[in-house]
Amino acid sequence: MSKTGPHPTLADVARKAGVGTTTVSRVINGGHRVSPRTLNRVHSVIEQLGYMPNQAARILKGERTKTIGLVIPSIADSFFSSCAEAAQEIARANDSLLIVTVTNNDPHVEMENLNVLMRHRTDGLLLAPANYQSESLAEFLGRISTPVVSFDRPIAKTDVPSVVADNYNGARIAIEHLIGHGYKRILCLGGETTLYTMRERLRGYRHAIEEAGLPAIIDMSVKDYKSAEYAIESHLSASQPPDAIFTLKNSTTIYAFETLQKLHVAIPKSVALLGFDDFELASTLRPSISVIQQPVEDLGRIAAEILFEQLFPTKKKKHQLGKKRPDQVKLETRLVLRNSCGCNPTSN
Repeated sequence: MSKTGPHPTLADVARKAGVGTTTVSRVINGGHRVSPRTLNRVHSVIEQLGYMPNQAARILKGERTKTIGLVIPSIADSFFSSCAEAAQEIARANDSLLIVTVTNNDPHVEMENLNVLMRHRTDGLLLAPANYQSESLAEFLGRISTPVVSFDRPIAKTDVPSVVADNYNGARIAIEHLIGHGYKRILCLGGETTLYTMRERLRGYRHAIEEAGLPAIIDMSVKDYKSAEYAIESHLSASQPPDAIFTLKNSTTIYAFETLQKLHVAIPKSVALLGFDDFELASTLRPSISVIQQPVEDLGRIAAEILFEQLFPTKKKKHQLGKKRPDQVKLETRLVLRNSCGCNPTSN
């Protein structure tokens, strides 16, 4: 049988517990200046009545909503879902709810999501920007007083602190490793050229290739499996085909692997493959896929920690941020050697 009566109010709790509404409010907000006996009695009445604080009323009074907005490109992508889980653990530890919104890397959807979160008065924002150079995003964040921390990608022309992986160095190390195997025609395959991560990885590729005096072979046309398949087929049919492929994100790595398998191209005997970003099946595929591995959980966790340090500045800080230009926390990546690059995994 469903309950149809009115929700119990703070006044109901106070009346039944025999205390004032101010005392009940203090209990709800941590129990400061309330005796243990009264604290237990009020908690007992709250549980008995099933009282829940009125969130709308708390917002109107300017109190914390105990919510954090997370704005990410996708929840289907294991990278961002892992970041979300790590951020959620920190939010829960700080008695807050994580509200997740998805942009699909569309700046217009991103702005819509941010406006909705602001209307809900979220206490803070964790953001992986669709376009890190967006002037409209920078202007929006400059107008609001809500604390913001970006992760995976910084936000240009703002003082927003960021937590990123060392994309440039990771890509450079990957290419140097392939060059060490003797590969001389290394195709860099990717897409989404407006993304900070793609640009940094491309910069690392160029640096290593130029230092080795090798030709830069770059194709940033990949949007989906079909476009990846077309790009790879085109390069393999050229007069001087690549002897190795460096893919700039995990989905592109999967597309490349499937295409090479479909074309019966032996990996790594005919074409080596090394991807940026690890993925769940990378170690179990045959051949297993060598990758640059990012500290995914650390990206989400540290970003959330920094956000709550801004919300609770009296707490001990693990990451000190400057006032005018906050530090960018840059996390190291790791080269995971498997079979697809020409290494023997049994020797690692």
